[in-house]
Amino acid sequence: MSATSIFILGIVGAAVLAAAGIFTVAVRRGSSAGPVTGTFDRRAVRKDRQRVAAAATGGGVATIAEPETDTAVEADAAPPEEIDDSVGVTPLVQKRQISAAEYGVTRRQFFNRAIIGLFGGVFLGSLGLGILAFLWPKLKGGFGSKIVAGSVADLRNQIINSDGTLSPLFFPAAQSWLVPIDDASIPGSSFEGLSVAAGGGAGEPSLMALWQRCVHLGCRVPSCESSQGFECPCHGSKYNFHGEYQDGPAPRNMDRFVLEIDDATGDLVIDTGQVIQTPRSKVITIPYPQGPTCL
Repeated sequence: MSATSIFILGIVGAAVLAAAGIFTVAVRRGSSAGPVTGTFDRRAVRKDRQRVAAAATGGGVATIAEPETDTAVEADAAPPEEIDDSVGVTPLVQKRQISAAEYGVTRRQFFNRAIIGLFGGVFLGSLGLGILAFLWPKLKGGFGSKIVAGSVADLRNQIINSDGTLSPLFFPAAQSWLVPIDDASIPGSSFEGLSVAAGGGAGEPSLMALWQRCVHLGCRVPSCESSQGFECPCHGSKYNFHGEYQDGPAPRNMDRFVLEIDDATGDLVIDTGQVIQTPRSKVITIPYPQGPTCL
């Protein structure tokens, strides 16, 4: 299955999830909730009737009889009489059914919709986007693809100093240190037969792109110009300017990327999608250290 097909399937799946969430919320918003109703306590109804009767006969303030025993209440099982509104019904006795539109959204409905919205919109949406980002490859541009570094001659001039010392050029887009290497030193080394050097010829050295991460635990390795090498500040692994292992807990040389030259422009192209690993070199191509170390 192609990458385009996977992306389309992911979009369709996200749309289906969104539609299902909207449908669920719409169903929950239906008029299934009936009106709020209830029943009065018999004692309360009896007291209200006595109060209304006293007010209708002009007998002054109505008195409330002593509470009846539970036995008397159980004996009087007849339902309460209908109250005549014409004699003046107090607001405590009046009842009016409230429609669902007047009542609005219940607390339970609010929490149900909030949970569905958070779960469906935030969690599932984030999960879907994360899955798409994981499955969808970077077709061009950015780390993990081919990156044009520029003219080989310009890059070489920035790296080789007039006194013969080296100042490795860090290329952020490729997370790489660009260093020169003489083509004559490659045969018999750990780099023989590998596409890790390009741009040499006519007496000029080639260039290599060393991945900046230490092969021990992945720390970023800075350059040390005084020793003419790379020295990891995390655990003390040391490499020469060709990324060959010299000291410390690192298990191998620094990793490097495949290089090629663009035939149309002559620019150096770093393929960060192809990482080349080499063992500790038995033949060292450049001396280290050439001065005081930075660690």
